[in-house]
Amino acid sequence: MYTNWDKDSIRQGFEEENNLFYVLTNSRGFTEEQTTKAHHEIAEVVDEVARETGKEYIFISRSDSTLRGHYPLETQLLKADYEKNTGKTIDGEIMCPFFKEGGRFTIDNVHYVKYGEELVPANETEFAKDKTFGYTAYTMPEYIEEKTKGEYKAADVTCISLEDIHNMDIDKIEAQLMEVTGFNKVIVNAVDYADVKVFCTALYRAMAKGKVFMFRTAAAIVKVMGAVTDQPLLTREQMVVKETTNGGIVVVGSHTEKTTKQVECLKELKDIEFIELDATLVKDDDAFEAEVSRCLAREEECIRAGKTVCCYTTRALITADTGDKEDELRLSVKISDAVQSLVGRLSITPSFVIAKGGITSSDVGTKALEVKKANVLGQIKPGIPVWQTGEESKFPLTPYVIFPGNVGEISTLKEAVEVLVNK
Repeated sequence: MYTNWDKDSIRQGFEEENNLFYVLTNSRGFTEEQTTKAHHEIAEVVDEVARETGKEYIFISRSDSTLRGHYPLETQLLKADYEKNTGKTIDGEIMCPFFKEGGRFTIDNVHYVKYGEELVPANETEFAKDKTFGYTAYTMPEYIEEKTKGEYKAADVTCISLEDIHNMDIDKIEAQLMEVTGFNKVIVNAVDYADVKVFCTALYRAMAKGKVFMFRTAAAIVKVMGAVTDQPLLTREQMVVKETTNGGIVVVGSHTEKTTKQVECLKELKDIEFIELDATLVKDDDAFEAEVSRCLAREEECIRAGKTVCCYTTRALITADTGDKEDELRLSVKISDAVQSLVGRLSITPSFVIAKGGITSSDVGTKALEVKKANVLGQIKPGIPVWQTGEESKFPLTPYVIFPGNVGEISTLKEAVEVLVNK
């Protein structure tokens, strides 16, 4: 897993024994201009290294399982550069947002988010109301038509049904894929990893016959395509390689309802200090900086005394109220920058770091911890990966838990902290 896309990093990726590697962009925290620049750079460097190493490659745009992000922009950029650089034509775009560990299922072309025992259509969740990346479409084909502003019609989308997958009708699925042209979209319905494996069998057959695809997906299909095997959840002994008397740190940037409930549940644990960063001050630069400094001083005091701290932002959605989606994004990035600085400005090494929230966890990894290359150890809880930071990072060989804002049950954050603090 690489946090930058310079040529040396990409070359290392191509030279690995693994048949895939990740480049972390955090593009959901980018403006359109920033993500355009990043994706052009990645496409150019990857193609350059591929030519030098004599290897072919495909792009998977690994994105949010609740359908937020710069879509269709990012895959359009990768498609254009890939076709220019390789001379190949991409026939279609595979969309597979299924993510079992996070409770994301696609059934009858509707994408669902699991809340407790209930499956809620994604367009009815708080994620669809995102100030920057919101949407209203109920079905995935309608989502594509909405996001592409009618360039790709819902009626033209190819849908791989659960019925055909469960009937193991690989010939039919392959035939559907062989018919896809003009960068049209393919929706993969899935409720289990077995469904994705059946689909991939047909996909590989179509690719072997010359079909070329781009991918916009959540984590599950990447695991299948990369032949990543299941592993037991990590133990504390596997994560903590350097014992210390210092406390750990949990930073929470996500303001989703699920995260708020998880923080409340975490408060059931004794011996954890809770520090609230008043994010309502974000529009007043001096007051906001003073607030960050206050939180940082208290953090250091606690961690040095061996106490684990949880720093969280005001549990409210703070908006720019300008009507400009990119202003909303800039405001959320400013808050995220403050949250990551609560790790980045530490002068003492915590025993572990947990970051809660998609943009927050990416920023903590790249900006605060200054990770260039990380070893992904596994998962502390389903859908929640743990990195071991590299020697080049701010806190070398420290377990870093990347906890998405939209993943886990109410008790999952508490359970993850318990694993790390119980020696």
